[in-house]
Amino acid sequence: MAKWLLKSDPEHYSYADLERDRKTVWDGVSNPLALQNLRRARRGDRALIYHTGGEKAVVGIAEIASDPYPDPKRKDPRFAVVDVAARERLKRPVRLDEIKRHPALRHFDLVRLPRLSVMPVSDEQWTTILALANS
Repeated sequence: MAKWLLKSDPEHYSYADLERDRKTVWDGVSNPLALQNLRRARRGDRALIYHTGGEKAVVGIAEIASDPYPDPKRKDPRFAVVDVAARERLKRPVRLDEIKRHPALRHFDLVRLPRLSVMPVSDEQWTTILALANS
């Protein structure tokens, strides 16, 4: 099972919205590298949900609920989407500044490629972020 980080602007769609809806189509990804990552996601994978904007924090865990499929809102086959289901809100948000300071996360794409909206998360990064959320 792979792990991912999915970014969302909480003013447009927050983790609370995902909890309310229970499941949603994760769309709007247009960056070529982010799309490449999204196309590698598979049903059953886990994802950290990261709020952008003023919040800048990992706030929850979701499950990839479908394999990637063509974005039904776009006529261009280059664009893909996945279904995402809420799993659990983190005990406390893990802010970007905290992530940047942690030695185990210095190579995390969130730090290296801050504009990327879908990125892989290693097992070590996943464990570190969850430990920070529970501290």
